Order: sequence, then structure tokens, then C-alpha cells
Amino acid sequence: MSSPPLNRDNVGLVSNLSTRNLDSCSGQYVYVYDLASRFNEDLLKGCHSLMKWDDMCPYMSNLGLGPKVIEKSKEKALLKESWYATNQFSLEVIFHNTMKNYKCLTNDSSLASAIYVPYYAGLDVGQYLWGGFNVSIRDASPKELVKWLAQQPEWKRMWGRDHFMVVGRVGWDFRRRTENNDDWGTKLMLLPEARNMSIMLIESGSKVNEFPIPYPTYFHPSKDKEVFQWQKKMIKVKRPYLFSFAGAPRPNSNSSSSIRNEIIKQCQSSRSCKLLSCNDGHNYCNDPVHVTKVFQSSVFCLQPPGDSFTRRSTFDSILAGCIPVFFHPESAYNQYLWHLPRNGSSYSVYIQERDVKEKRVMINEKLSRVPKSEVLAMRKEIVRLIPRIIYRYPSSRLETIEDAFDIAVKGILGRIEAARRNFTNVNYTIS
Repeated sequence: MSSPPLNRDNVGLVSNLSTRNLDSCSGQYVYVYDLASRFNEDLLKGCHSLMKWDDMCPYMSNLGLGPKVIEKSKEKALLKESWYATNQFSLEVIFHNTMKNYKCLTNDSSLASAIYVPYYAGLDVGQYLWGGFNVSIRDASPKELVKWLAQQPEWKRMWGRDHFMVVGRVGWDFRRRTENNDDWGTKLMLLPEARNMSIMLIESGSKVNEFPIPYPTYFHPSKDKEVFQWQKKMIKVKRPYLFSFAGAPRPNSNSSSSIRNEIIKQCQSSRSCKLLSCNDGHNYCNDPVHVTKVFQSSVFCLQPPGDSFTRRSTFDSILAGCIPVFFHPESAYNQYLWHLPRNGSSYSVYIQERDVKEKRVMINEKLSRVPKSEVLAMRKEIVRLIPRIIYRYPSSRLETIEDAFDIAVKGILGRIEAARRNFTNVNYTIS
């Protein structure tokens, strides 16, 4: 049975349901499976081995937000509270802990509009992406999970079409098509059961059941006033640089990401550009203070593809009130349809990747020609978007603001309601 396509218009389908009766959670109830600990809690206990190159244990602290940031410099770039050294792959843990405080949780699955499967698939696969692990080891947990799901009474109501997962890595890590040990990742998203579920992740391959949501940033406020205070600060901050880039070159000049090498050259040759290099002996690109300072000081922030089309840096730049400059439509425009405006030109600048690589466009000249009125309008829109791309402190609730979590839940409820109508209509036709 085909599923409804990814569509921003699905968002809000449940928004008027609360008027039908006195239950303010009608149409919004979520039931959370109590999975075996190997699918989540045990992964956190084994955090030292989650990634070959990094110890993830510090990043799992503070409900998945990571260590609290203490800014030592006199020139304060951050607010005093609510900043954490959050890892870009921590979304599964953050989302799960936030869901534990969701206002419309239910222990009665028959009342639920959606069923959440809290499997930390990204942390799981991260253990095996490097090191020569065979496919049977990589696929063991995904296969065991879907086997268990298929046996649950909740699954049999709609064969999983009312189930959803949150994955903290890009979709490519879960779409291995062969049984060759040299191929990348697991085959989680190609398993029949997973294809029935809705999957939220940080980057999609445009599959009908995949819904990209923002990477986590470093800012996790507990109160509305912190968000308003930050927005006000980003409107007023002085930006001495026209544009900036935070990143490292790519050694393979034939790869699509080689645009970075040209961007770095152009940035280094311009007094209007601030470069934050990520491959020096002192790598400041994972330092929330350094990253935020650079983006705060810039009008535009360059966001070329890297290891994949999307970058966590896109959301760091939006958080800092810096207008993102994209070079490929898959870096944002075809991804975050629930969280970012459909009109990409309202909040960003687009430059053809080929034009830069072939030196037909000089970035400095292109950006300097953007009218000041357009710059101000884009920055106003960027600052307006800040609440939509941040994840609050998981145990808190914001009063008047919808954050990235709220928008994601609203989107997934709309998507599942559309799937439910489609499922019901098909069954009615068959009968």
C-alpha cells in the first residue's frame, strides 16, 4: 500500500481536533514502547565504544545535551544559561528524553494517535561503521527490533503505519542494499517493517516515509524569555564580516564536496570573509563559543555539502542570526519542509555549486551585491526561525513557543493521520 508523500500540508491536520470535545489531547496522544534495553539504555551504558574516533560519554550527559558550556572570555557571545556542547549525533537521546515530558503521553495504546519506537539506531550503527564489522553484526539489532514490533498488537492495527522512529544520523547510513561486508551501514530502512513506519532523521534521501528534522544546536532553553532574549541579541549584534565559513577542505578534488576547497581559497583571499578552519592543530569547529562568535560576526554563512548534503552548521548559523548560503538544493530546501519556509529565498541565498567550482562566480562579489533591504528582511526571517530549529531542555516545557520538537511531533501526527485515512479508505474499498 502506498503512503502519503512528504508534504508540509500534512502539518496541522490535527490542530482543530481539540475543539471536538473537552480533551485537549484528542488526536495528539503518543504511546511510547518500552523496548528491551539493548535498543537504547544499554547503548548509553556502552557510550565509550559508540564511535571509533570519539568518546561519546560526555555527550550523553545532561539528558543527551552534553557538558554545559562555561564561557570564559570577557566578550560574551552566549547567554549565561542553557548552552551545551551538544554532539550532532545526539538527536535520538534528546528526542526520547523530551518525549518523556510530552504533555499528551498515554499508557493506553488504544488512545494513541501515534506509536513512538525509541530505538537509538544512529548510536547503534555508529559502533560498526568503521572497523570491518560484517553485515550480520550490523543488522542484528534492526532485524531483532522489527521482528519484535511485528508481534505487537499495536503493530497489527495498521501494520506499523502509525509508528514512528527518530534517527540521529543521515539516511544513507541505514540503506545498505547488498550483503557485501564492504558496503556501508545497515539495511534498517530497507526492511519491510521499517518502510511502513514514519522515520524522522537529520537528512533524508527523499524517501516517502522519511521526514528530515533539524540537527541539534548548542542552545537548549528552559524558558520562553531565554529565547526572546537571544533573538533580541541576534538582531542587534554587529557583523563586521560579509561572510564566513567554518569547515575543512576535502582531499579528493574529484568529489562533489571539493567545492569546499574553492570556498576556502575565496575566503582566504577576501578581507570580508572570516574562516574558521577545522583541520588545524587546534580544532575550534566543535567549540560552541568559537563557532557562535564567528557566525555572529558575519552577515552570510557559507554552507556547502560535506560528507553528505546537509550540515549541522546550517542550524548553528541560523541560531546566530547569520543568513545561510547554499550551493545544493538538498542541503536544506528539499529537506526540512516542516521547520523551514518553503520559499528558500526568504531566509537564504543560493549559488550554483558548478558556478563556484568553475570560478564563474566570485562569492564576495555575489554577496556584496545583495541589496541591504533584502539582507535585513532575510535576517529578520532568520531570527524569527530560531525557535523552530532549537530543541528545548528535555525536562522543560515552553509556554508560548513551539520548538523543533513540537513542530516535529505536530508534523508526524499529521502524517500518520493522513496515512490512517488512506489505510481506512483502502480497507473499506477492499471490503
